[in-house]
Amino acid sequence: MTATKAPLWLPAADALELMQVRPQTLYASVSRGRIRAKPDATDPRRSLYHRDDVQRIAARARGRRSSEAVASEAIQWGEPVLASGVSTVAEGRLLYRGQDACALAAHATLEEVAGLLWESATPCFAAAMPAAVAHTDAVPLQAGLLALAARAATDLPSRGRSRAVLQAEAADVIGTLADALLGPAPAPPARAMPLHMRLASAWRRPRAADHLRRALVLLADHELNASTFAARVTASTGASVAACLLTGLSTLTGPLHGGASAAVQALMRNAAAIGTDAAVREWLAHDRPLAAFGHPLYPNGDVRCHALLEGIGLPPAFEELRDVGSRLLGEAVNIDFALAALAAVHKLPAGAPLTLFALARTVGWTAHVLEQQATGQLIRPRARYTGPGPGALAAAATEAPTRKPLRTASSSRG
Repeated sequence: MTATKAPLWLPAADALELMQVRPQTLYASVSRGRIRAKPDATDPRRSLYHRDDVQRIAARARGRRSSEAVASEAIQWGEPVLASGVSTVAEGRLLYRGQDACALAAHATLEEVAGLLWESATPCFAAAMPAAVAHTDAVPLQAGLLALAARAATDLPSRGRSRAVLQAEAADVIGTLADALLGPAPAPPARAMPLHMRLASAWRRPRAADHLRRALVLLADHELNASTFAARVTASTGASVAACLLTGLSTLTGPLHGGASAAVQALMRNAAAIGTDAAVREWLAHDRPLAAFGHPLYPNGDVRCHALLEGIGLPPAFEELRDVGSRLLGEAVNIDFALAALAAVHKLPAGAPLTLFALARTVGWTAHVLEQQATGQLIRPRARYTGPGPGALAAAATEAPTRKPLRTASSSRG
């Protein structure tokens, strides 16, 4: 009787069973090149994983590993570091409390998603009062940071206050941020309109309203990303909601996070000047990663990108960038590409992608702030110290040569 040969390529369920890990860890191993993956011929939306790679990593994981090693790897695309019921990426899908974010983007507003993530009634993002500090000469991002800082300096700490009170305060803080980023909407009807309508009105792009709505929903939350983790750390201290959102917004401004779309826009300007192929090659030759391509949690392509670009006709320049980048990198375009394309199609302000990102993600930050506050726990990890020990310092002090004291001049020479 001939023994049945084990398949060389495994579906995700079999790979996860062998490795005994969460899907995020499997995807991270693929992104790092530790596990080879390829599309499933029977269903291109799914991937197959090389059996030998999976077995090798599974065997290594079964060995004894120190808690220090586990914690060190967890901080970068590794094992989850805390429990959360807000959102996750599983099998290439983004889920908000178990609901598919791409499906929600087809019809929901950001306010409705906030109700889902906050487990509350649908909020209205209109500040009760005008922003405490008005800076008419500030660019939108500066105005947003200043407005949140003003609230953070005066609002009460979140610790010890009810969930319902914090939810109402969060909606008001988000309204304050919206006023700072878009300019105040003084008329009551305008203040009550959904946020995507306020954006379309402020930017004078009424035809973009539905695409803006879709973008806001898709950007509302994304697991424990850098800005969300920062907001949760702040929340764990009992700080005010405004302080938590200020922390998140400050982290979001980094070029490796919310600022990635600006890099895509810069690449497009370079492509217009010297050609797409030359621009991409020049970018890569200077060891600059292409922000428009790939995402470790989506080995088969960023589903948010596809959902946002539905119904948007890509300009030829963006189509060419997608094709050239895919050929040279072997990666699909991601949400940063989609945001830059959305801004180009509707001729939005240059900072529109970051504004969309910031306003949308406040909803997710708030959900995580509420979740962290409910635990009552302080997030305080330990560092793995790599500097000199006390023995080395003592030895250095003993071996130091004796020096004569310096003479002090009788008069100052400036």
